[in-house]
Amino acid sequence: MNINLALTPIVSLIAGILILLMPRLLNYIVAIYLILIGVIGIFGAGNFNFR
Repeated sequence: MNINLALTPIVSLIAGILILLMPRLLNYIVAIYLILIGVIGIFGAGNFNFR
């Protein structure tokens, strides 16, 4: 059985929920989101295959 896990949609979902719950943290959430997406893109950790 193969399980494909994409980190980008999960990070986006968490960031969106946090922005809805705590609008004051918008700047920090956006900054952390951009850093995480950049790190994921650089290291190519977008897809993991678990067996």
